[in-house]
This record gives sequence, C-alpha cells and structure tokens, in this order.
Amino acid sequence: MEGAWLARARWRRRGAWLWPTFVAAVIFDAGIVHMLPIVGDRQSIFGGLVAGMICSLLAVLLGSRPLGALLRKGRPDLPAMIARDYGGTVAVLAVSALILTGGLVHRSTLDRQKNMLRDAIVRAEAYIGAHAPAEFAVNAMHTDTFTIQQGVYRTCAPSRDAGSRYYCVIVNTGLPLAQSVVFAGSEPNATFADGLD
Repeated sequence: MEGAWLARARWRRRGAWLWPTFVAAVIFDAGIVHMLPIVGDRQSIFGGLVAGMICSLLAVLLGSRPLGALLRKGRPDLPAMIARDYGGTVAVLAVSALILTGGLVHRSTLDRQKNMLRDAIVRAEAYIGAHAPAEFAVNAMHTDTFTIQQGVYRTCAPSRDAGSRYYCVIVNTGLPLAQSVVFAGSEPNATFADGLD
C-alpha cells in the first residue's frame, strides 16, 4: 500500500509542470507582446498579460487531452493525468513559441514599412526641392506625409507664407527612382485624408 502511494507521489511530482509553466509562459508572453507586438506598433504589458493568459488557457483546454493521448501511445505506462499535464505543458510552450515567432515576423514587417516610408520622404523632399516653385522648395525639408497604401505615399510641403498653400506629390516606392514621384495637387494631407474616410 505504501509503495503505491510513493509511486503516485513520484508521478505527481514529475508531472506537476503544467501550472508553473503556465505562469512563467504568461509572464514571458506579456514581455514578448510588449517588446515585439504581433499587431500594431506597441502593446502594453497588461494587454500582453491578458493575451498570453487567454492563449495559454485555450491551449491547455484544447491541447492537453489530445497531446496527452498522443504521449500515452508512445508511453502506455504513463498515467492519464500525468500525460495530460505534459500535453498541456507542451501546448503552453507552443503558444509562447508562436507568440515569439509572430512578434519577430511583425517586427521585420514594421521595420520594412518604416524603411519604405523613410525612402518615400527622401524621394519626395528631393523632388519638391528640385521641381516645386521657390515658395514651396524652401520648405522641402518640412513635409507632411500620408500613407495611401503600403509603398504609396502622399507628401506635401507648405508654402513660404506660413503654409497657406501646399505643393504635394505622390511617391510610389515600387517604381524606379526617376518615375516614382509625380505632382499631386495642392490639397493638404489633412483634407485629402478626410476625403478617403
């Protein structure tokens, strides 16, 4: 009788990884989502904590039984409860790995978008400085840029007289440099953006 109790206690100790892993993973996920957001530019720690907790809890609920059953096929001597615990632990770790991967992929996307925007602004400022009338060319370094769609931007330079008029260009970073900038009127970006809504 005592031998069975000791064996059960040993299995429980060896299988008690799920909830400590869950807590550690939720904290890790909160940090990852804060530093490497999956959506948008930034995310709060609290938002990351909530997202990590929900995703990890769903992983435990949906993944622990199937993964535990799969584990028991390879190790039939493993008690079902311990196998579910191991399966849930694997599911929680998989969620953390997915969150980390999603954050890294999104970060590279954000970096690429920032580089495209920077390139568009440089092209627009060079074009305005070279082709715009003098009253706009003097403000070529004080532009306002609006993203129409990824890779296509509208940049406006205000006139010398406190910006009562504008000289605007459309920049398409996907085109060759000589063809990528075209004149786009004098309507300010604020008005242009309102018309797109």
